[in-house]
Amino acid sequence: MVGLTEFLPISSSAHLKVVPILLGWGDPGVALSAVVELGSTAAVIGFFRTELTGISRAMGRSMRHGDWKNPESQLGLAILVGTLPVLIAGSLLKRLLPDFEHSALRSLTAIGIVSIGMALLLALAEIVGRRFKKLNQVGVGDGWLIGAAQALAIIPGVSRSGSTITASLMAGWQRESAAEFSFLLGIPAIGLTGLVELPDALKQVSITGVIPLLVGVVTAGVVSWFTIGLLLTYLRRNSTWVFVIYRLVFGLVLLSGRVS
Repeated sequence: MVGLTEFLPISSSAHLKVVPILLGWGDPGVALSAVVELGSTAAVIGFFRTELTGISRAMGRSMRHGDWKNPESQLGLAILVGTLPVLIAGSLLKRLLPDFEHSALRSLTAIGIVSIGMALLLALAEIVGRRFKKLNQVGVGDGWLIGAAQALAIIPGVSRSGSTITASLMAGWQRESAAEFSFLLGIPAIGLTGLVELPDALKQVSITGVIPLLVGVVTAGVVSWFTIGLLLTYLRRNSTWVFVIYRLVFGLVLLSGRVS
């Protein structure tokens, strides 16, 4: 489930709460969900290994020569700057809402409302987006803007990929480039969240429970790899309207009370 929903703009956190409830398993909780997403992080790193190598080398050259005009260096800076908002938001959430796991924001009603709201924003982005900007044109300002959108995904139902792709489309990005930057921007955000939650997750599982957790991480990684490729191929020729419709239906079903 994580591998499939993490990179589609439909909210993995929402599905990780709703689907187990439908199957009678109960809410897996924030910590376990975040740790399983480490598999998704590994998949992105593997899928974009060539691009990441190029970014690392370019940033190394820029640090030595003081020239940051290279597109790959700009992309690296955008990823770093774009990670700051989610770190700030996560820190504030821990302080202001320590019992977030049991807060009203994680209720099915809240998830339904948020899902519908994000569907409408994605629809608006499809309508007004000019789709001229490519990944090699990204700047530090883009990183901050889209990073701020990513920070909203702390709220279940928002969708990290959904919020970042929506913000990118609003800013005039091409669909495929918007998705690529969303994936790259997610590496530090998802990875750091998983590592932070790892101690709590291990406390929640028994010795025998570690094996299912590892299986979940590996499965998420494998499924994520294929999902990334499929979504990029899809967005080269198609719009995001199918996800708008899915999110509307998903939200309406939750608000109808058929899931409890």
